[in-house]
Amino acid sequence: MKPTIAVVGAGKVGSALAVALQKAGYPIAGIASRSLKSAKKLAERLKTGYADLPAKITSGAQVVFITTPDREVANVAKTIAGAGGFNKAQVVVHTSGLLPAAVLAAAKIAGANVAAFHPVQSFAGVEDAVANLPSTYFSIQGDQGAVEVLQQITKDLQGSSFVISAQDKPLYHAAAVVASNYLVTVIHLATSLFGKLGVEREQSLQALLPLIRGTLNNIEHKGTVQALTGPVERGDAATLQSHLVALSKLDPVKRQAYQILGRLTVEIALQKGAINPATAGELIKIMEDDHHE
Repeated sequence: MKPTIAVVGAGKVGSALAVALQKAGYPIAGIASRSLKSAKKLAERLKTGYADLPAKITSGAQVVFITTPDREVANVAKTIAGAGGFNKAQVVVHTSGLLPAAVLAAAKIAGANVAAFHPVQSFAGVEDAVANLPSTYFSIQGDQGAVEVLQQITKDLQGSSFVISAQDKPLYHAAAVVASNYLVTVIHLATSLFGKLGVEREQSLQALLPLIRGTLNNIEHKGTVQALTGPVERGDAATLQSHLVALSKLDPVKRQAYQILGRLTVEIALQKGAINPATAGELIKIMEDDHHE
């Protein structure tokens, strides 16, 4: 028999998890949200109860997911504990990528096992998130009793998991931000450079997407090091110089971004064995030079 689930926070993450967990056979004990309207909407979809006071639905659940914004997690846990909404038979979980399980101290004092459970996934919308969860990895950090329950939940969601320590959460979250948020930034930068040629942003994106998809496909099948191509990988200093001259006429931050990314790319090219240390030194000097007029 799968444990009953209560979800506190009816935003994109909470909604996607609730829908996916119910599909995986978990009984949903109820939904709570500061916005009664959003709680009601999700609860009606799941044919379960809802409340604006979380303790009303958490006390009858075996696993409680707190899926509120990071800044609210600790206070929500205190509020639930203050209303007697936790007990020692429960697993209480938050879904922050950054915060450790320790922010659920109020639940821990009440005797619950606590953990952080973060999907390595982008939640742009509820339906997309539900569709993506089966292939998603989850990081888990917290009490062993909670970790074991979450490992089983991950399997039932057809995902994968790994366990990390509390002190490693900031570095873990930084990695996820680089892979997701900063990928958006890099692509936005590329389309803005196309824009300087007079190409509309939408057309720029359509022009670059096949290249982006091809690169991701290469990364998936060959790994990052073997997927690297381009002027850094070829040791083509003249091409890099010409890029930096062109970029020097634009916002200096754009040129600096190109140089920093180029500097990191030199290390990958070296690891691949595509360039030798002498060439690497030459390319690094170019990437660290502020004058490209």
